Amino acid sequence: MLRNVDCVIVGGGPAGLAAAVACYDEGTKDLIILERDQHLGGILQQCIHNGFGLQWFKEELTGPEYAQRFIDQVEERRIPYETGTMVLEIQYHPEEEYDKSVLCLSPSEGVMEYRCHSVVLAMGCRERVRGNLKIPGTRPAGIYSAGLAQRLVNLEGMMPGRQVVVLGSGDIGLIMARRMKWEGADVKMVCELMPYSSGLARNIQQCLVDQDIPLKLSTTVVNIHGRERLTGVTIAQVDERRQPIPGTEEYVPCDTLLLSVGLLPENELSRGLEVLMDPVTGGAQVDEHRQTSVPGVYACGNVLHVHDIVDFVSKESMIAGKSAAQHSAAVKGQKKEKNEQEIPIRPLGQVRYTIPQRAGLTEAFSIYCRVAQPLENGRFVLKADGQEILQRRFLRVVPGEMQEITVGEKQLQQLRKAKEMTLEVEL
Repeated sequence: MLRNVDCVIVGGGPAGLAAAVACYDEGTKDLIILERDQHLGGILQQCIHNGFGLQWFKEELTGPEYAQRFIDQVEERRIPYETGTMVLEIQYHPEEEYDKSVLCLSPSEGVMEYRCHSVVLAMGCRERVRGNLKIPGTRPAGIYSAGLAQRLVNLEGMMPGRQVVVLGSGDIGLIMARRMKWEGADVKMVCELMPYSSGLARNIQQCLVDQDIPLKLSTTVVNIHGRERLTGVTIAQVDERRQPIPGTEEYVPCDTLLLSVGLLPENELSRGLEVLMDPVTGGAQVDEHRQTSVPGVYACGNVLHVHDIVDFVSKESMIAGKSAAQHSAAVKGQKKEKNEQEIPIRPLGQVRYTIPQRAGLTEAFSIYCRVAQPLENGRFVLKADGQEILQRRFLRVVPGEMQEITVGEKQLQQLRKAKEMTLEVEL
């Protein structure tokens, strides 16, 4: 079955919902959200802890409450959506009026193809698993990613185990360490390969310090024991090259190992569309409107780069949704497309990456970035062809927390004469 629409939103999580609301409010009413899960809300469905919405709604909400705010906005606008629908392929046909085709499989419609002017990619990310880490040892039951354990406990009402070791101090791992302790499990420790935690400071305090759960830095799991069921793990300290130090091994009896070892943006559809990718973020390269290298295709949320708080996801997705609506209007001749001369934004030194990676400089925008390691008493410096045009001081920054650098109209005037922007840290 074939249907023409102005815009297709791929993903009904926090990013897709915010993008759909912004797209609709910008004037594009003929759009649809495609979500492969049975419910809208994405990962927020299982995040029943509080701490969401402090920036966006100015109040503290749980994950489902935050998602419901946007679901209600979608319902109020009567934006159509299909759940249980898997998008199989997206193609670009530059010679046609509806130049994007989205092929999907729906339980109600069967095989469906949507032809559209613009597409917003909001597929989120998935967790790294044991196979990505190549931990030696047997393959017993009892090894879970932290997100899977969160779904089992919070949505399915099932306990993965009773004696728990957590590998990785990402936010999901920290939250699940606390959750497992609250459910009556004996949480032995949280091990972290790096010499610092990758979680938010508030999660370290509330989930580990307040719960008396030990955090072992520069430590990793080097062996897994057990046949049918996990019986224990061997941990060891690591050196500056992240290699285990002989003689520091310690056996820890446990029946459950939770892995919180990073997230991977789900960009199979993006790569199939031949979107240019960023090797650091694992997501697409975009401009300040979140447009990828394929005209009319936008990316936002965790499929673009992994966020630490969902409020940033909503803010970014609103930009993508609004831009997608403007592109659809321009294609239909209702509005003129912006004629932009883009310049690249290059991260230097301790700045790992920037979002966006390029900018057209038509209006004020924000640059989001992360640092490579914890830093104190320094400043972010934005330069145009080597000339400093903007700085922002900080007392302390850590890799787990995203930073925002706002580029205003004053800086735009200087940047429009430049060939390149660079962002670096000076200590």
